[in-house]
Amino acid sequence: NYRVTDKPYPRGEIVIGGSNISPGYYKNPEKTMEDFFDEDGKRWFKTGDIGECHPDGVIKIIDRKKDLVKLQAGEYVSLGKVEAELKTCTIVENICVYGDSNKDYTVALVVPNQAQLAILAERLGLNQTFDELCSNPKIEKAVLAELAAHGKKCKLEKFEIPAAVKLCTEVWSPDMGLVTAAFKLKRKDIQQRYQHEINRMY
Repeated sequence: NYRVTDKPYPRGEIVIGGSNISPGYYKNPEKTMEDFFDEDGKRWFKTGDIGECHPDGVIKIIDRKKDLVKLQAGEYVSLGKVEAELKTCTIVENICVYGDSNKDYTVALVVPNQAQLAILAERLGLNQTFDELCSNPKIEKAVLAELAAHGKKCKLEKFEIPAAVKLCTEVWSPDMGLVTAAFKLKRKDIQQRYQHEINRMY
């Protein structure tokens, strides 16, 4: 949870205002009410970016509001932050972390690095194709253990580290509609495509 009282830097959602701000979205009053508001005689726009304000006036963007999920026990998880840390694990080619506000843990969809997965399989004495390995419970368990160890090393909180994982055989590309042209995750599309697997992990 981000607050202006946070130390060492005040943090919260960045809003911008002034005469150059649009009055709202064209023919979309619901979205306009959601993202725009009036205060002190000015029109303000909620950017959806979470920032921290430094003493020299610099505002550093540290998160995205839509990437925050509140778990059942009240902890807030920054999905983007967790993904950025876990993506540095050698076994991970790509990762999408999912959180459900009715559950007390997160889960992850992982596109594994094929070479690293083969090394892990050899270590476990498994001789299978990439697709077979991705659906092998032993491999899933081993990848989950690697993610947990890596997350701990990255100083992630226990509730931030996924408690279940699904290995995906498809490489997420813009052509599939699961990532943007800049390879940023399209969460809703990924969730829709893998909803069955997400339900299974919960």
